[in-house]
Amino acid sequence: MRDALVAAAFQLFLERGYEQTTVDDIVALAGVGRRSFFRYFPSKEDVVFPDHERCLADMTAFLAASEEDAEPVRRVCDAARLVLQMYAENPSFSVQRYRLTKKVPGLRAYELSVVWRYERALAEYLRGRFAGRSDGNLRADVIASAVVAAHNNALRSWLRSDGEGDATATVDHALGYVQSAFGKAPAPAPAPAPVPVPAAEEHPEDVVVVVSRRGAPLWRVVQEIETTLGRD
Repeated sequence: MRDALVAAAFQLFLERGYEQTTVDDIVALAGVGRRSFFRYFPSKEDVVFPDHERCLADMTAFLAASEEDAEPVRRVCDAARLVLQMYAENPSFSVQRYRLTKKVPGLRAYELSVVWRYERALAEYLRGRFAGRSDGNLRADVIASAVVAAHNNALRSWLRSDGEGDATATVDHALGYVQSAFGKAPAPAPAPAPVPVPAAEEHPEDVVVVVSRRGAPLWRVVQEIETTLGRD
């Protein structure tokens, strides 16, 4: 029933336009009553985004199940990939929704409110992980915003290409920026062993001290060095 309502709605949106399509038109095409529509969708806007509530619930559960030693930035990046999976499950529908949302300001505003809820879910998890830091809330909000911005930039790039190409690789590349900027830095490589330098008293000929007048031209300093080294 739910899928039938979504299919009917998008068929009419494409044929008549979003603004010209009513809930009565949708239920008539789907062959159900108005009560059936509102059992699944609180409004006409919700039928355009039928899977976001489920995805938001999955993301919240994913973050809640995180182990205590999980690297927090990597964890929120992985949570954002759940949203990508939702879009990638049905590329043609996702592309249609993207085109429709671009044309209808009201849907664009609705989509922004959905994105904000994803961002708040990520930030809430990060606030808990950074609770012991003086800048914990600030860091959590900044990282959550960065994750959403990187994910959406890559997702829209994929949608603009009509869902062609590897969406996962595109999003992974974008989230890599966030991980490298805010994630746990790798352990530094061990410092190279110092190169032993012979003591001056063992090789006095290797040490040269030149005294030159301040402001002397470089060629004069070099000449003095060469003259000194040339002495027996």
